[in-house]
Amino acid sequence: MPNPVDFTIRAATENDVPTILALIKDLAEYEHLSHEVEATEEDIHRSLFADRPVAEVLIGEHAGTAVSYALFFYNFSTFLCKPGIYLEDLYVKPAYRNNGFGRRMLAHIARLAKERNCARFEWSVLDWNEPAIRTYDRLNARPMKEWILYRLTGKALDQLAQEG
Repeated sequence: MPNPVDFTIRAATENDVPTILALIKDLAEYEHLSHEVEATEEDIHRSLFADRPVAEVLIGEHAGTAVSYALFFYNFSTFLCKPGIYLEDLYVKPAYRNNGFGRRMLAHIARLAKERNCARFEWSVLDWNEPAIRTYDRLNARPMKEWILYRLTGKALDQLAQEG
């Protein structure tokens, strides 16, 4: 059983790019979505460490080994006129689950949100991921059932982008 005292959270660096890609692939496998992963190390580097990064990553380490990651970025509320943080991914390797590491990652991001004057901290969860849903319910997070997520990708995105 991993000792929770040996768990630390830090901002990812450029040296973490291969680790981030490996963790993304682990998450995709867990979510049965490995076939959708197109990310490369170059993509990750460009997205996280270029002149205008579009996202941030935190690495959770147990005794110096990367065992989790969280990828997040800003969104914006026009009604509140404040930024928010949107958590795209939170993943903890199976051998390290049930030790509070995921919750500690969430608490770390919540602190960042408060420090950065964000009004919201939001994320999505797959409807079959009961362990995650139970965790989020225990945090008093509430599902936004009145909102439906829409997405354009591939041909549909190309077609709309070509409209004049």
